[in-house]
Amino acid sequence: MIVDANVRFEALSALLGTKITSLSGGNPWKAAPALSVDDFFIQLILNKKTSYAEEFFIDEKEFFDPGYDFDFTNLSDSAACMRGNEPYVRPKGWYRMALKVRGKYLDGDAWLGTNGWRSYSVPGEWPVSYHGTGLEGARGIIRTHYKAGDGQQFGRGIYSTPKLNEAEKYCKTFKSKFTGKTYKVIMQNRIKPEKRQIIGNYWLIPVLAGTSAEEEKRIAESSIRPYGVLIKEM
Repeated sequence: MIVDANVRFEALSALLGTKITSLSGGNPWKAAPALSVDDFFIQLILNKKTSYAEEFFIDEKEFFDPGYDFDFTNLSDSAACMRGNEPYVRPKGWYRMALKVRGKYLDGDAWLGTNGWRSYSVPGEWPVSYHGTGLEGARGIIRTHYKAGDGQQFGRGIYSTPKLNEAEKYCKTFKSKFTGKTYKVIMQNRIKPEKRQIIGNYWLIPVLAGTSAEEEKRIAESSIRPYGVLIKEM
């Protein structure tokens, strides 16, 4: 599977619900703000807008890391894998667009583990989680509450799931203007195991009501980090 450059931006736009295009198309600095990986993720999971712009631009060289892209679309093996001492089922049928996160955090890159194929976890690695909904879908698996089948609500915070098929229930879909094809899109993250609560198929990072915006951002960045956007042709 080859992901057209324009489709990459359509996928980000679908996730955030706001148009996102490339800085390479000109000099849009006066027209709209640039969006970093951090800003994109914080807006997505915490509904914290850094501006009221209706369009954002990103610097592709600072946002994507294509050297770590991986095509799972024709994956045939079912080898058992572990990441962060948790089972990791590789996302068969999806293509991962890697985000540029290596060297980004002061505590280093151990949370990502080592690069390349391996079936085992390495020290300091965080397990993998997914979420697949945008801001208007917060009743699902992110931001405030997850409503279980019996109507119970669990705590306020950031929800994700280690089960891709569960996240897929809430995934965003879009039809590309460039290819005419329809795609699904989901975020792939790593989550710090010490910061999560396990609730059935979901992992919750608690964020108490009344927490300041600055503290919410600190909690998010120290607990859950994106490293890929998964896309699948329908």
